[in-house]
Amino acid sequence: MKIFVAGATGRVAQALIQELVSAGHHVFAGARNPAAIPTTSNITPVAFDLTASPEELSKLIAPVDAIYFTAGSRGANLLQVDAFGAVKLMQAAELAGVERFILLSSVFATQPERWSDPGLAEIMNYNIAKFFADQWLIRNTSLDYTIIQPGRLVEASTATGLIQTDVTFAQPNSIPNVAQVLAAVLERRNTFGKVITMADGSVPIAEALEAV
Repeated sequence: MKIFVAGATGRVAQALIQELVSAGHHVFAGARNPAAIPTTSNITPVAFDLTASPEELSKLIAPVDAIYFTAGSRGANLLQVDAFGAVKLMQAAELAGVERFILLSSVFATQPERWSDPGLAEIMNYNIAKFFADQWLIRNTSLDYTIIQPGRLVEASTATGLIQTDVTFAQPNSIPNVAQVLAAVLERRNTFGKVITMADGSVPIAEALEAV
């Protein structure tokens, strides 16, 4: 498949791109600074600015079969990037006729009553931005979406391949595990139209995703 990854210089995106390439896909890696992305036979860097219009963005994603939104401003521009940037990419996907859309979100972002939980209160503004992006995707598009909501991201050299879903409180998530989950849902039709909370755990990814 031809796949567009928005926010391609981010930590999760870099791991995701390697997973997708290893699975035989061609990745169009969208970033504000495409020079930071190595060009290979399976990776095409694309200059990509989420402040552009949906019409402009649609021209950049037209040749692809699926889109991942993994971009984030790290708190610097939550409204323009994390919230409205995601919405504009969804609109661009519909303009371009791309049906599959996978959104990297944040645990319990669609549940405002959880935003004061331990470990979440300090990122409330981030979850507010993610709430609007998630809700737009669910309520205002006809896209075949999957929303992945991990808790706190942590560095790790390799993936364990073991997770838990439908979590009841925020827990750590290794970046390689999150990347593997994002890649694994791509063609799993049982994940279409689903919001999946996750954390590191003890269940193999394939088994966990079969049960969502």
